Amino acid sequence: MCGITGIIKYDSKANLKISIELMTHSLSHRGPDYGGIWMDYYLGVAIGHRRLSILDLSSAGSQPMVSYCGRYILTFNGEIYNHLDLRLLLGNLAPIWKGQSDTETLLTAFSIWGIEKTLNRVVGMFAFGLWDSKEQKIYLARDRFGEKPLYYGWSNGAFLFSSELKAIKAYPEFNNPICKIALSEYLHFMYIPAPLSIYKNIFKLEPGCILVLSSQSYNEIPAHAPKADFDLAGLILKRWWIVSEKIDKSKRTLVNNEKEAIKILERKLVTAIQSQSLTDVPIGAFLSGGIDSSIIVALMQKNASTKIKTFTIGFEESGFNEAPFAKAVSKHLGTEHYELNVSSSSTLDIINSLPSIYDEPFADSSQIPTYILCKAAKEMVTVALSGDGGDELFGGYNRYFWSTRIWNKVSWIPFKFKHKLGKLIQSVSIDEWNQLSKHFGISRLGDKAWKLAYRLEHVSDLDSLYWSLTTEFTNIDKFLILSDLDKMAINQYLFDKNLLIPQNISAIEKMMYFDTMTYLPDDILCKIDRAAMSSSLETRCPFLDHRVFEYAWQIPINFKINGQNGKQILRSLLYQYVPQKLIDRPKTGFAIPIGKWLCGPLKNWAESLLEESSLEKQGFFQPSAVRQLWNEHQSDQRDHANKIWAILMFQSWLELHENKNVSN
Repeated sequence: MCGITGIIKYDSKANLKISIELMTHSLSHRGPDYGGIWMDYYLGVAIGHRRLSILDLSSAGSQPMVSYCGRYILTFNGEIYNHLDLRLLLGNLAPIWKGQSDTETLLTAFSIWGIEKTLNRVVGMFAFGLWDSKEQKIYLARDRFGEKPLYYGWSNGAFLFSSELKAIKAYPEFNNPICKIALSEYLHFMYIPAPLSIYKNIFKLEPGCILVLSSQSYNEIPAHAPKADFDLAGLILKRWWIVSEKIDKSKRTLVNNEKEAIKILERKLVTAIQSQSLTDVPIGAFLSGGIDSSIIVALMQKNASTKIKTFTIGFEESGFNEAPFAKAVSKHLGTEHYELNVSSSSTLDIINSLPSIYDEPFADSSQIPTYILCKAAKEMVTVALSGDGGDELFGGYNRYFWSTRIWNKVSWIPFKFKHKLGKLIQSVSIDEWNQLSKHFGISRLGDKAWKLAYRLEHVSDLDSLYWSLTTEFTNIDKFLILSDLDKMAINQYLFDKNLLIPQNISAIEKMMYFDTMTYLPDDILCKIDRAAMSSSLETRCPFLDHRVFEYAWQIPINFKINGQNGKQILRSLLYQYVPQKLIDRPKTGFAIPIGKWLCGPLKNWAESLLEESSLEKQGFFQPSAVRQLWNEHQSDQRDHANKIWAILMFQSWLELHENKNVSN
């Protein structure tokens, strides 16, 4: 696992070497073992790389790497799990190999087969920058699901790309302002969805995409965030792997025998785990005691000759503590288990480091235990397998089965009557609803009633119900300070929720697809990549082997979701290795009691960031609206934990980066 970066300076070529050195050095945490640069000063091209050695620890794996033919220069982040198979396929076409690294395999394949043909043969996770010295083009590409990050964009006379925003910001002439459109989207989703970033003219490359930039367009900045498929004046952005097409193909060959489906799934997972366990460094796995991590650990341990190392986090608050479950699963499977307990008092230093780790506002509060877990694991291993992706593939999120039940109960009501009912509910104040709480035995009844009212007013179909369940702020204008130009730009920006929808899928499967395209890469995978790489730990996700993904969509939805329970087929497989009593319990996720902490040990820290005069001076948030959220939460009138956390993560990020410039 590594860090990559690059510059093409199309104005002055001055300070090219200094710039690439600064950018590369900023990624040392991603690659502490070695740093290298390659430059063509005449063309103004510079490429940097930081290496975390996993395969072939010798200098033969160092980067940037020049192809045997001299045409291509590669900076690569990731792992190609089938690179030895690719070497066999290349056969006599390949030159004499200099080493055993997957980087050399990939670069040789590019030279012989071409880029897209190679990508479609690759099994792995990656992001790379490839300079074609013959055509004078830069190629940027990202893996199928976005396990590895890649930013690109334009700033003050240069085209830039990197694994993280901190390298782009390290470019000495970087002066891009904050993007109000991105800030608006951040408040909706609690993360900034691709292709946006927090800075104007800096973008995330979407998963499964390749960008090609030719010399005539180095300085052609797009008027809007490029989305696949984009082709304009030498800038091409297209999908090399199309999720919807793979789903359509899989759905044409459903496996309708459940026992057979379980056997095939096990074989697919074992193959993925074995290929991802290939390293020249110590390896372990995360274990929460839930279904996804437990099945990865069970199959990993089954095929291991020694006890594998497993890691989990425990909390003081019993309602959030899954450590005892992880310990029980570990004991049954016979792993070498490590548990780290976390208290609220120990988190403040971690919270202060989050803006540096994540580079842009990111408000999934499980980022805290994820970081602690990765840091603890790094003390024992260099690679850790995780269960990420299981929920999206096998129906694990509560919204998949609750949303359809809710909708079936209210869909028969004409929309105009639902709208009126919502208005009627809101005609009763939150305080008045709360007074009724004791009669109904429901805490914060007003909060829940008003959330229901909003959905009755605005949800017109199951798709809109899904998006309402996965967004946080609904009234952006109330909280952000926006000019008329800001509002126009935000309204014009279309976050495309219906891009390339697969054919003949159920409402639940459509939600799973939406999550795969948005929440998975921009929240879940972003969270674990930054947390792990901040400690120089590589994480791998066997569920996101594309062969597992494609097979998962051959499994009928009724094998995955049954009533109020998801991941049925995973449960059936896991019960062969772990007793059912150790697994069956309500899903809690990797949550922390952030609402409680904001009223206790984190209160003073939060108060300092939400101080009214500071908010007014900064000019991003409406002070009165923010203070109302804060006061209602402190008085236990409403639970605004998620909204407050989102504002705090922006404020904390702003305080660190001190960028007061704003733009559309």
